[in-house]
Amino acid sequence: MLSRQTMASPAALSYYTLRKAVGVIALTLPFALPAGRILLELFAPGYILVRPLLQHSISDYYYTPVRDVLVGSLCAIATILICTRGYSRTDEIAGYIAGVAALGVGLFPSVNPDHAQLTQLEVEIGFAHSGFAALMFLTLAYFCLVLFRRTSPGRKITRRKQLRNRIYGVCGVVILVCNALMASLVIPAIDHVLRPYDPLLLFETLSLVAFGVAWLTKGEGLMRDKPQNNAHTAG
Repeated sequence: MLSRQTMASPAALSYYTLRKAVGVIALTLPFALPAGRILLELFAPGYILVRPLLQHSISDYYYTPVRDVLVGSLCAIATILICTRGYSRTDEIAGYIAGVAALGVGLFPSVNPDHAQLTQLEVEIGFAHSGFAALMFLTLAYFCLVLFRRTSPGRKITRRKQLRNRIYGVCGVVILVCNALMASLVIPAIDHVLRPYDPLLLFETLSLVAFGVAWLTKGEGLMRDKPQNNAHTAG
């Protein structure tokens, strides 16, 4: 784990900055996409406000003028997850998996909601997109519920570390519950009841917000230990 002296080094500071960056990107992405789309359309020549105002899922923004924001954000998250070293081999493997999955979500788009007829290739790419998204969120939930909650042997668990662990736990549960609810939409009866409320957009937004809060906390953007306790446990 990182000592006080180690934390003074530029490399260690950059490590925490990258984790905060992942949190900020994930936290703001669900709101930046609809806001960016509306602003681009507002200032476009011959302005017409496109309906619906919100897409049915975050993935559907791939087919709007803010596609590059969506793909670029996912690629940035993927790069940081893959390149940021963890405290153990398990951390690194989980980072690789989550990073590759995030990259897959960005490079393999969901099916175009405006296409009534889909080709076999579009269907297969859509399945790949859903698979990568599920893998990404499940791995991120594992980070929250297991890896982030660990503490170095012999290190004192501070009060703020306990609070951070609670934040990680809540974020992990939110991600798992939202993904279970998204998976349940394949059941026609559930989909019929929830579809008017754009459940995919809601569940994806909650998952990304939980992801962002957890990583912002891990990067010491939230609930950082006080200076006198700042020996930096694994938290």
